[in-house]
Amino acid sequence: MTTIATPGFLTFTISIMVYFGGAGLNYLIAPLRRWNIPEAVTGGLIAALATLAIHEKLGLEIVFDLNARDMLLLYFFTGIGLNAKLADLIAGGRPLLVLLGITLIYLVLQNLIAATSAAALHLPKGITALIGSASLIGGHGTAIAWAPAITARFGLPNAMEIGVAAATLGLVIASLVGGPVARFLISRNKLSGPLDSPPMIGLADEGRKDDINHVGLLQTILVLNVAILIGAGLHEALVEAGLKLPLFVACLLSAIALTNTLPRFFPKLPWPSRTRSLALISDLSLNVFLSMSLMSMQLWTLGGLGPALVAVLAIQTIAAVLYMLLVVFPAMGRTYEAAVIAAGFGGISLGATPTAIANMTAIAKAHGAAPMAFIILPLVSAFFIDIANAAAIAFLVR
Repeated sequence: MTTIATPGFLTFTISIMVYFGGAGLNYLIAPLRRWNIPEAVTGGLIAALATLAIHEKLGLEIVFDLNARDMLLLYFFTGIGLNAKLADLIAGGRPLLVLLGITLIYLVLQNLIAATSAAALHLPKGITALIGSASLIGGHGTAIAWAPAITARFGLPNAMEIGVAAATLGLVIASLVGGPVARFLISRNKLSGPLDSPPMIGLADEGRKDDINHVGLLQTILVLNVAILIGAGLHEALVEAGLKLPLFVACLLSAIALTNTLPRFFPKLPWPSRTRSLALISDLSLNVFLSMSLMSMQLWTLGGLGPALVAVLAIQTIAAVLYMLLVVFPAMGRTYEAAVIAAGFGGISLGATPTAIANMTAIAKAHGAAPMAFIILPLVSAFFIDIANAAAIAFLVR
């Protein structure tokens, strides 16, 4: 097997091309638009299938340099924080607790499904966490982090491959189910987003005068960079204090603090909160991040694991969709924001936080802003639930 390493700049360029390819397919194939499948998901999956074909037919393994992806993630979540008004945070207090509660319940349910499936299919010991919350709610990072411990505890030599394969398949499924579920809920319950609301992520394709200029973009990037620098310092302080959380969560929190203090003390200070410049940068960052993530998936890792993994993931998918429809949407109030959160829950339960945000973004761009959803869901999926998931995995691996 020959490995081709794609350098960072070329990877970044290809990811933009992948996005435009997905946008073109969404334009040509009406069901993709109708079911709010993100353009980056369409293009990224096609690119991943292309690398799979190259791997299988030509014996070439393409490895992408993904260093730029981490910076794009920081820009995106910092932008969410800059849009977080204090009133939205206060209003999100109870919904945040509700979403956290039902997500914790689902974490337990997901692992019960994994344990039952493993027993029914006579799968090796120790595989439960890898086909449960370690790979699905946890994603690639959590699966990779826990794989050595699972190998040492249960003697499962291919724990890493199983975890990565489950996380990869879950990511693909999560990218596809969120939009259709939300569209079904919006259509069935005759819901709609707020009219003429300022943009939070993405810009409308038509109807509004383009008021973006180089000064506004530079001011926005400067504020984003300052917030990221403060978030990086906060992250280091928290790590030294023994509290481990993703860097983008620290940047999100620093941006929330800045956007609810500085404009109050300096009302004449140009601030990018809910401007078209910030919406544009946030949308760009998310789309290129997602394109890069999906096109770099090594789908050949799914091979050789047999139909058992596919069967378990099918059960987990059905459970996730039913939970979104019957639990998440009613518990969050049966409102438009509840439908957007249900779309995001697909990412929480099967994929990753960026996938959840991409699902919600596709709905918000089509039907209207959902500010509370974009604040509470990242806090639940990228912070609180990680702590609970670590405890659940430790229990399974004990």
